[in-house]
Amino acid sequence: MNTLISLLLHTDQYLGTLIQTYGIFVYIILFVIIFVETGLVIMPFLPGDSLLFIAGTFAAIGNLNIYTLLIILCIAAILGNITNYWIGRTIGEKVFSKFIKKTHLEKTQLFYEKHGKKTMIISRFMPIIRTIAPFVAGVGKMHHGTFITYNIIGGTAWAVLFTLAGYFLGNFQFVKNNLAIIILIIVLLSITPGIIAGLKKKGQPPAQ
Repeated sequence: MNTLISLLLHTDQYLGTLIQTYGIFVYIILFVIIFVETGLVIMPFLPGDSLLFIAGTFAAIGNLNIYTLLIILCIAAILGNITNYWIGRTIGEKVFSKFIKKTHLEKTQLFYEKHGKKTMIISRFMPIIRTIAPFVAGVGKMHHGTFITYNIIGGTAWAVLFTLAGYFLGNFQFVKNNLAIIILIIVLLSITPGIIAGLKKKGQPPAQ
């Protein structure tokens, strides 16, 4: 747990070391991290938002090429979700059927038929949920073409917005001096919608 917290709060230090050690191959490392964070439902705790932001700050000072970075991160985010979706679609129902009632699986399918489009976009900006959402979309048999379309929109928006935020803000001295605090704020803001939704659901009376 301490290692995970350190990784989240000091992503800049870890990424700086990786750049110095591996040079151009750091793009492959970044691709793998984002791909795994979005592509494997069991790996939702890897840095996502903070890594994109920090990568953008390193691009701002010339250690990474912003155009190469954006292409690599967008592709990783999109392919990761596609992989997660197909894992859920292929084996998810078999796994879930052992622990979850068939009626709940049917409700999941209905939910993704009705709300799948916005879910695939909004979930991108919510840690842990963005890793689980494409898997559940696969379990819920969300239409493949619809998933691909909104996965591309959500993945591109997520990768570009956070990376460019780091790129354009990275040269400000205030950002450089308070990077750990800014990363913490990014993480907190990212999980806030999920916490609020959970509290609202907890306050609702149980379904009859």
